Amino acid sequence: MIKNVVFMGTPDFAVGTLKALIDSERYQVQAVFSQPDKPKGRSGALQMPPVKALAVDARIPVYQPDKIRDPGWLDVLKELSPDVIVVVAFGQIIPKPVLDLPPYGCVNVHASLLPKYRGAAPIQWAIINGESVTGVTTMRMDEGLDTGDMILREAVPIDKDETGGSLFDKLSTVGASLLIRTLDALGEGTAHFEKQPEKSPTEYASMLTKKDGRIDFSGSTHEIECRIRGLDPWPGTWTMFHGKHLKIWKAEAVEGASCAGLPGTVCAVLKNALHVRTGSGVLSILEVQPEGKKRMGIDAFLRGYPVKVGEQF
Repeated sequence: MIKNVVFMGTPDFAVGTLKALIDSERYQVQAVFSQPDKPKGRSGALQMPPVKALAVDARIPVYQPDKIRDPGWLDVLKELSPDVIVVVAFGQIIPKPVLDLPPYGCVNVHASLLPKYRGAAPIQWAIINGESVTGVTTMRMDEGLDTGDMILREAVPIDKDETGGSLFDKLSTVGASLLIRTLDALGEGTAHFEKQPEKSPTEYASMLTKKDGRIDFSGSTHEIECRIRGLDPWPGTWTMFHGKHLKIWKAEAVEGASCAGLPGTVCAVLKNALHVRTGSGVLSILEVQPEGKKRMGIDAFLRGYPVKVGEQF
């Protein structure tokens, strides 16, 4: 029977799962492990991770190891003696002594339909790559990177206008429910474990940086539009215009349109759209953010930043 749980997680994605555990009458969260507080903004004031903030409000003890693999943390966990450790976007690799400690193992909630999209950014890469379906998987962790035996999976469709932010919210909700069902099955002895293939059918969902947001207009219109949606809200996609960064938050393909010139050439300047040539057609840019300014519709942008046909992004 599972009763005592240690939770390891850091960002917003993990908050819903922790809250589901706290609200459950069946499980007791003994402690929360999260990444250390980090400075934020111009003031540099330390800000606690979202998971820690929830734990503090719920009066649950919080530990913030710089490195969970340091031997002293194993002693802390032994003293807590959890039945299971739940890991959701913790941000550190869990060492084998910790994996082997709880009788029901370490259970991870991963935001993809494993074995696809192992890695740090499965939500964004599923959209970037034009997938129509993704989901959440719970697994019993091993020493590999998202390679443990799968327990439960739930598919979630990706809408045509889905962004990284909207899909994040959907999968967070699904993950919270799936985790409770997984712990119930483990405790009741009805859980089925499915081994993953050694090789993932997709490339590793690597961690994203701001450099990943730079738009390559030589790509296809569909590829660019998917990247814009996948990287919203972070890190956002961008290009250079008149020597300054211009973030692009929303765009769509112009069906059947063509345009002369190199990729990145402005084809048409309309009242509510800006058409730009891509490697396969035309992209209509609908929402942008000039450097140092707020997000705005393209109509507002064009009133303040004159753009001419033939100019180059």
